[in-house]
Amino acid sequence: MDFSGRAGNKGGGIAGASESNVDRRDRLRRLALETIDLAKDPYLLKNHLGGLECRLCLTLHTNEGSYLAHTQGKKHQTNLARRAAREAKENAYDSNKLITASATEAMPKKQFVKIGRPGYKVTKVREPLLERGEGGRLGLLFQVSLPEIKEGVTPMHRFMGAFEQKQEAPDRNYQYLVIAAEPYETIAFKLQSREIDRRDTGLVTSSAPASRPRPEPSTWSHYDPDAKTFSIQVMFK
Repeated sequence: MDFSGRAGNKGGGIAGASESNVDRRDRLRRLALETIDLAKDPYLLKNHLGGLECRLCLTLHTNEGSYLAHTQGKKHQTNLARRAAREAKENAYDSNKLITASATEAMPKKQFVKIGRPGYKVTKVREPLLERGEGGRLGLLFQVSLPEIKEGVTPMHRFMGAFEQKQEAPDRNYQYLVIAAEPYETIAFKLQSREIDRRDTGLVTSSAPASRPRPEPSTWSHYDPDAKTFSIQVMFK
């Protein structure tokens, strides 16, 4: 007589599919714990509830066995491959950037002994008025004397906003005209923050008759290598 189904019987019977899966997962968990050190897994996180989380896939697991089974699954392996490809791309970009930076740093920085600030003269200018009401714009003429300028060097200038410079507290009401010429120190003129007229043609700012003005650029610069004078005219709209 078969007493295996009787209540209280401690005899073994044939295990079902669910019991086999539980036993298999338990054996796999023990085997994985013997070969894999979960403490070194960068994607394993223990939350405050005692559960386990996968940082890579953002999944929750009740125990180590469930997490280990997840790491062998398709989702985790796919995310690992994507992470490796992204890191390889970023490392390649950083390497190129480092090579470029090294090449730039390898170039010798130009150094020279500065001999002080150049002399300068600032003159207010105004366009002549025409009968039809044109002209009359205001501007400034900067004349910088560079008697000791280095041979072959041409002075340079640029307009700088108040928030670009680091010498004074930024004030949106002003802008700067910066002039550089080796071996002199770089100088800057503080201008009102008005729009500068950069049109190609304008009216001459001289004592010529107002009825016959000669066309010239509104804002221009010119370096005279004989007199070693750098002139810049700035016209405001």
